[in-house]
Amino acid sequence: MTYDVAAVRGRFPALAEGAAHFDGPGGSQVPVDVAEAVAAAMVAATSNRGRVTAAERRADAVVAEARLALGDLLGADPGGIVLGRSMTQLTYDFARTLAGDWGPGDEVVVTRLDHDGNVRPWVQAAEAAGATVRWAEFDRETAVLPVSAVTDVLSPRTRLVAVTGASNLLGTKPDIAAITAAAHEVGALAYVDGVHLTPHAVVNVRALGADFFVCSQYKFLGPHLGALAADPALLETLRPTKLEPSMNAVPERFEFGTLPYEVLAGSTAAVGFLAGLVPGEGTRRERLVRSITALHEHETVLRDRLDTGLRALPRVHVYGDPARDRTPTALFTVDGIPPGVVYERLALAGVNASAGSFYAIEAARSLGIQDTGAVRAGIAPYTDESDVDRLLTGMAEITA
Repeated sequence: MTYDVAAVRGRFPALAEGAAHFDGPGGSQVPVDVAEAVAAAMVAATSNRGRVTAAERRADAVVAEARLALGDLLGADPGGIVLGRSMTQLTYDFARTLAGDWGPGDEVVVTRLDHDGNVRPWVQAAEAAGATVRWAEFDRETAVLPVSAVTDVLSPRTRLVAVTGASNLLGTKPDIAAITAAAHEVGALAYVDGVHLTPHAVVNVRALGADFFVCSQYKFLGPHLGALAADPALLETLRPTKLEPSMNAVPERFEFGTLPYEVLAGSTAAVGFLAGLVPGEGTRRERLVRSITALHEHETVLRDRLDTGLRALPRVHVYGDPARDRTPTALFTVDGIPPGVVYERLALAGVNASAGSFYAIEAARSLGIQDTGAVRAGIAPYTDESDVDRLLTGMAEITA
């Protein structure tokens, strides 16, 4: 498998501005293929979904195609793909629905490693229901969430475990299959935030054991939208509050209002683009596995180059253990220079690497950087060696 990063970069008009983009964890750049799909959907005749007019059928097909594409990407049943405005919106919606069956004595497990989008909705829903929140702590030196950190707070009263597939702040990846298995042993559901994992790994929701797996298309080269994958049979057991005349079928009963058809067309195009990162035959799922496997190898080489270079610089502190399984994400600070200043100076050098806590507020508090934050650099499908070297050169000048 050959990963041609130059060919990939040629499909991203935004790169013509000249910046080296390490801001992908906050939102990736978009290939022209996605923009063209969005534009085509917007200028085509569409209407509310139906089966009579061509406009209705076109809208219906856009939705069906998006579910199929996301099902292939996530290794999930397309009949269980719920579409929403964002991961946070979907999580709040499902937290409210699931908490309708909770009460005093029930328990919910959340982790300090997670983005707040997979923490606060559960904490607030538990509080409203009178349930108890249990916290799983991660190791501050390695940035790893051990399986035992979750199993130690499980009990027969646990109703749900919320855990990240990969930390958006630190990049470390918990053993999701082991955590979901432990949750199921005590009769709990497992809700996995796959926003930061999905752009960098071959995802198989069934193999992970996630009852709910949520992601954001704009993190993997698509438009701003969120998606949740679940077993349709599980979704059939849930009754969200909704408008009386709206569809009651699964998954539509969880989707409120008219879906953004043009954005869904862009989502399908983003999955197609990922499937074509490495040329070859096969089903879309097979092409996705081949392409994302090659992408992972490419990103790992660049991650190691970046990590080694940062750790060699004076006064630079890189968080986490480089030997651990993680996404191509680096979090670092410079002694004596506020992260915001590092961020600004890198920007002047044409390197986009933001500073902050990136909504992972519990992790930032655990690391003691909740007030100052840190600089985060994330590698994406369009990142090449020259981008990494440019960041390292900029950091060398800052720390000199």
